[in-house]
Amino acid sequence: MLRELVERGGGLVTRAGAEQVVPEWTLWRACARGDLVRVLPEVFVAAHLLNDRPEHRNGPATIGRLDPALGLRAADLWADGRGALSHLSALAIWGMRRLRAGDLLHLSAPAGAGIRSRPGVAVHRRQGLFLVPPHVVVRRGLTVTRLEQALVDSWPMLPPGERRAPVIRAVNDRLTTAERLVEALGTVPRLPDRAALRTLLVRLTEGCRSPLEIWGHEHVFTGPGMPVFRRQARVRVGPRTMYLDLFAERERVNIELDGAATHGDPRQREIDPRRDALLATVGILVVRFAHRRLVHEADEVRRETLAILARRADLAG
Repeated sequence: MLRELVERGGGLVTRAGAEQVVPEWTLWRACARGDLVRVLPEVFVAAHLLNDRPEHRNGPATIGRLDPALGLRAADLWADGRGALSHLSALAIWGMRRLRAGDLLHLSAPAGAGIRSRPGVAVHRRQGLFLVPPHVVVRRGLTVTRLEQALVDSWPMLPPGERRAPVIRAVNDRLTTAERLVEALGTVPRLPDRAALRTLLVRLTEGCRSPLEIWGHEHVFTGPGMPVFRRQARVRVGPRTMYLDLFAERERVNIELDGAATHGDPRQREIDPRRDALLATVGILVVRFAHRRLVHEADEVRRETLAILARRADLAG
């Protein structure tokens, strides 16, 4: 009976669940035989599912020896309605980051919840958190904080060079909006490096959709002489709808910023000329700047852009 219960649970069983079908001593005898191992209070796993590599076997937390997906399930079972997976663990559930075996798992809990951190699991107390929608949702069968909150909470935990990518990706994939992220940021007034996240959200609100566009906005395409570009401007030509990185509407100039990966993609190099030619049929001039020039020749790119805009304005006049 106990073995069947463990199998139905995908290798996991709780003490409460086991004692509904077998006597308590059956569970402890299975542990004594080495068939089951306790990974968290009241949560047990089939022993064969533990990673037996030396670097994991000697680690500080048994739960760190589980496959990450199984570890998340174990933490969720242990929380049992007292907390929700959060921070970097929530980012993994939302598909924004990959967990590795041994990574610390994170739960957020209301201030009065009877749950505290354990080896391998950090519990974060949060005033005003309610374990019901919209504060938390159920995703992949797990109770998890909203994506906006997970992105904000995870910001200082990620290496500085990796912080912006999940935020940009979440907005680009339309899983959230910059406005909802600003609202979530407002709930964490003492977030480390808060100003940098705030600046990123301002850029996303303005229409920037990549690190390169943010660089261009901050170093090239704003300031004296530059028009107020429309970012990600929607243009329809015949049956096709296109979004323009930067569009100077009066001069009818579209500035496209080609990232390093895009510039080296043969398929993209074939698509771009067709797109540019289509825009030309409605009088829009497309000017492309590669990643290398934007980053290393910012002043020259700025001068070229101003000259192009001035010439187009003269022709229009």
